[in-house]
Amino acid sequence: MTEYTARVEPVATGRRLHIPIPLRWGDLDAYNHVNNTAMLQLLEESRVRAFWQALPGETAPPTAVLRPGLDTGVLTLVARQEVEYLAPVPYGRYPLDVQLWFGKLGGSSVEVCYEVCSPPETAGDGGQVVYARASTVVVKVDAASGKPLRLSAEERAAWEPFLDEPIAYSHRR
Repeated sequence: MTEYTARVEPVATGRRLHIPIPLRWGDLDAYNHVNNTAMLQLLEESRVRAFWQALPGETAPPTAVLRPGLDTGVLTLVARQEVEYLAPVPYGRYPLDVQLWFGKLGGSSVEVCYEVCSPPETAGDGGQVVYARASTVVVKVDAASGKPLRLSAEERAAWEPFLDEPIAYSHRR
């Protein structure tokens, strides 16, 4: 199996991060595809890899500017999540290609957008399969007071190159 790391690729109006996320056998349900709660964990893992600075010996994408750990005094809390499932995700040995970008940078929040795609290694003539589209609103919060913290200039500089259109859900009623 080929191992690959996060990469950045241009898209029509911005750039996307491509975060490889391996599946675990336990992510599957009785229908033999990735369970909906496991999908939220896959999105969470891609978000952590996109936001948190690399530890010694690790690599991280240019968006990874948040210091990990409880001792930082900063929390990133999920305020909202939405997932639109487009096709069942089968188990495979190659990591999924979670494509990530930012739909909006607010004062203390950021809208993270995702497309969960089949591994590039398995793409046929039709290209990659998009299994799900999702968005998460994350709020930066002071751990001691619980009050929102403004996004820093460093965070904005790292994330603005990845601003693009937010998810347009096709099955929303």
